[in-house]
Formats: sequence, structure tokens, C-alpha cells
Amino acid sequence: MRVLLVSTYDLGRQPFGLASPAAWLRRAGVEAECADTSREPLDDGRLAAASVVAFYLPMHTATRLAAPLIDRARRVNPGARLCAYGLYAPLNAEWLREQGIHEVLGPEAEEDLVQLVKTLDEARGANPVGIAQASLTRLAPPRASTLSGGIARLPFIQPDRAGLPALSRYASLQMPDGSRRVIGTTDATRGCKHLCRHCPIVPVYRGQFRAVPLEVVLGDITAQVEAGAQHITFGDPDFLNGPTHARRLVERLARECPGVSYDVTIKIEHLLRHADLLPVLRDTGCLFITSAVESIDDHVLGRLRKGHTRNDFIRAAALCREAGVLLAPTFVPFTPWTTVEGYVELLDLVDELDLVEQVAPIQLAIRLLITSGSPLLELPDIRRAIGLFDPASLTWPWRHPDANVDAVQRDVMQIVGAARGATRSEVFAAIASAACERAGAPARTYPSRSPRAVPSISEPWYCCAEPSPEQMGAI
Repeated sequence: MRVLLVSTYDLGRQPFGLASPAAWLRRAGVEAECADTSREPLDDGRLAAASVVAFYLPMHTATRLAAPLIDRARRVNPGARLCAYGLYAPLNAEWLREQGIHEVLGPEAEEDLVQLVKTLDEARGANPVGIAQASLTRLAPPRASTLSGGIARLPFIQPDRAGLPALSRYASLQMPDGSRRVIGTTDATRGCKHLCRHCPIVPVYRGQFRAVPLEVVLGDITAQVEAGAQHITFGDPDFLNGPTHARRLVERLARECPGVSYDVTIKIEHLLRHADLLPVLRDTGCLFITSAVESIDDHVLGRLRKGHTRNDFIRAAALCREAGVLLAPTFVPFTPWTTVEGYVELLDLVDELDLVEQVAPIQLAIRLLITSGSPLLELPDIRRAIGLFDPASLTWPWRHPDANVDAVQRDVMQIVGAARGATRSEVFAAIASAACERAGAPARTYPSRSPRAVPSISEPWYCCAEPSPEQMGAI
């Protein structure tokens, strides 16, 4: 039996979510192929040859991009069993089944996929007319519901990246001296202990997280370094959910892979609580820390249940600067609570903290996505702001009561979309000019300091950004 694992988008990185289940399937003696449509077209022959086609859906963009591929798979191979797995699969289970998906699995679907194939092998003899037409409505139920009963723990094994496009074909790290580093990626933990309302991890993991054994993580990193990786991006939602685990990992990484740099994602509150680890990160090769700041408005931060304040962000920025580690903030600047004046204030603070070059321009354009199952729907003011659920966008659309806020967001997105070849400082200045004009505020001179080059990823799109026309056209 042949299984085809399909990824449509994973932030410009080689998909860990294909490599891990591929390892499990191959260990069980199953022929597993990987297809990453963000880097190579998927021909009908590969779809037609598969008994099982499993779509990896780690984020909103990936889920939307999968829709036309699911339709193709149904037409090309009506006898195949179609699966969806990953963080966004259980969140969109009803919609996926409407698209023709037979099996909806969660973000830790490795063992479930193996069990599915075993059950299909058994069912094939009793169902000669085809797998997809089997009378069983669910051939391999998940071990635990990802939306009600938590997620069963897996005995993690090292991912198998054979058959994936070379690391050099993915996003690279652009260094201040103009050189580029090949990026590998892995996960040191899964899930997250925090309960931010806008985060898609929350309704699935419900505050659970678990550490991946150091030998598994380091084995994956070593294999990628041997394949050419010079820098590792840790995909953990929060690298310091397990601070002792994190420290042991980076100290071993520095010893066993000298010269390999890395980046991590850490919450603002953890940067403050574990400030003593910042020099350790710096000394072991951490080039920058991504942190989901989201807003500088304490009211908005409270609604999002972020666990930090505006002043906490300012303190964290200072701590990172003192430790010599770059902070790369991310934002969701456009929410139902945003004001035009507040948006200009955000730009002022980013400039004041000398973070202009450390903020990817797309982060100044992002509009809050309210997806299926989002804890944001608990809030009465969110329920008042949304319209009917839109299956085309897989979101609850909302409109700001101040049309000027929505106009600023459109202006900023247009500026960012047309900014190819421009520096971050140039894009920031254009955004600020448009925002100040909309706010009726005096024009500023941005940035107020001389730009300085910093390391940056060459493909700065994030999970809460809409797919670009180029991404949609690639399908």
C-alpha cells in the first residue's frame, strides 16, 4: 500500500509534518511518499498511484491551499482514502468532510496513520470495490479526541526527510554581511501550556505540551546539518515552555554542531521570567528570538489573553538588547478593538525601541483571523462583530465599527504587497505615512535612527496571513 503525504505550505520551511509521519510509516513497512506543493507541482500520476492521500494542515493558509488539491485527488483517484491531519484538521473537520475527506486526524497523527493503513489492508480483502467505498464510516478512529479529551502521548522517533526537496530550495537566512545560510527546522516540544484566545493551538491542545527527547531532536538536527543546514529554526510555539529541556538542548547543540546558528519563538512573559537564559541562548548560537507581542494596547492584550502588558514588551526588548540577542516581534495590529490612533502609536513605539529592521513588514498588516473553534468566540463583543461563517475563507468575517481602521489595514496590505525589493525601513516609512494621513496626525520621519542590517528569513509569511495570489496560483 502506498501513502502520499502532502504539504501545501509550512512558512517556507521543509515540512516537519511530512518527515515525522513518513518515519513512522516507513518503520511499519509502508511505502510513504512526500509531496510539498509549495516547492514542486504535484502531478496526477502520484495522486493516482496512492491508496491513501494524507494532507498536512498545520495552519490556516495551508488548509485553504489544500482545497483544490483535495478536489483533484477525488477526481484523479476516487478509490483512494483521503485524510487530513495537523493542527487545523480537527478545527475544520466538518468542512473537510464536505470536501470529501474521509479521515480527520489531529496534529499528532503519526500512530493513527499507521493504524489506518493496517486497518485498510484488512478491509481491502473484504471490500474489493475500493477503499474509499468501504462501508465503515471510520476505519481508524483517533486514540483520543483532539477537541474534547486531549491528545494521547506518542513515543517520538526521528523524522525521515528522504524524498523531500533539498533544504536549499526553501527559505534561507539572510545575514547582515549579505551571505545566506541554509535553514533546517525541527520541533523540541509539541503543544503549548498557554491559553491565548486567538491561538489555534488552544482548542486542540488545551494547555498541554510535551517535550521531544533530546536524542530525537539532535538526531534530526544532525541529519539536516549533514544535508547542508547551517541554521536551525525551532518550530515550537514557545521554546521555553520547558526551560530546563531547552537549556540542555541548546548546550548540546553548540557542542555537537559547532558553528550552527538557530532561532526560537518565546513568549514575552517567558523572556521576563527566564531572563537568565538569554545569555545562554546568545552564547550557544541563537541569532534572534521571535515573540508574538500582538499589540501594545493593554485592553487588547487582555482580550487576547496574552499574559503580558505593553510595559512587559518594553522590558523584554531591553533585556534582549542587553543580552545581545535580537528580538523579532510579531503583531496582530488590526482587531475589532484597534483604533487608527492606536495603530500610529504602535508604529511610534516600534521606532522608539529601534525595532524597525527587526519587524517583518507583513506583521504590520495582519488582521485578526477568527477561525472555526476559536476561543475568541467566547467574547460577546466578538460575537457582535462577526458575520456568518465563510467556508471560502474558513473564517468568521468581521468588520470594524470604524471604517477608517479597515481602510488603514487595506492601505498597509497594499503597501506590503507592492514592496518587493524595498528595505524594511523604506516599507515602514511608507506604512507610517499612510497611517498618519488616515489618522489626521502630523507626518513623522521614520525611522528615526539609521537602519542597521539584521538576520532575517527570506520568506516572512506567517500562519495568520492570507495566502498570496502567487501561492494560490501554484496549486
